[in-house]
Amino acid sequence: MKRAPADGTRWLTDEEQRTWRAYMHAVTLLDDHLDRQLQRDAGMPHIYYGLLVQLAEAPHRRLRMTELAMQVKITRSRLSHAVARLEKNGWVRREDCASDKRGQLAVLTDEGYEVLSHAAPGHVAAVRQALFDRLSPQQRDTLGEIMEIIAEGLQPKEAGADLPWMR
Repeated sequence: MKRAPADGTRWLTDEEQRTWRAYMHAVTLLDDHLDRQLQRDAGMPHIYYGLLVQLAEAPHRRLRMTELAMQVKITRSRLSHAVARLEKNGWVRREDCASDKRGQLAVLTDEGYEVLSHAAPGHVAAVRQALFDRLSPQQRDTLGEIMEIIAEGLQPKEAGADLPWMR
């Protein structure tokens, strides 16, 4: 959409528009590709895999629910629903937080760790095939630098920011 520059909006140039659309197209395709691979090979959506990974990497395989929501960048409501499904599968359990009576911990069970261990090689292969194998070492380095710059610029600085994991 182009408008007259008189309105003060810095519209995207044709090259910026091409880059933006290519980025959005690639991210959508990559997310779908990884989700389908995990559904097919491990019986779980990509978001569940991400939750299991965060718990596996946490001390004692447990995290406060609010911390887990922050790490995967989802609302507490969506996290609660996902953890309920993971509990039903026997992959995660909830525990009350000893230091805060209102808080809860999500804990990766041994069964959940096994499921993750079996899912990880296929997921890593899908990531490598879809992304890293298509890039030169220099392109991989550049992509990493670009993503770090974007993430740093978008990371909320103020305490009262409207963040998904605080809703």
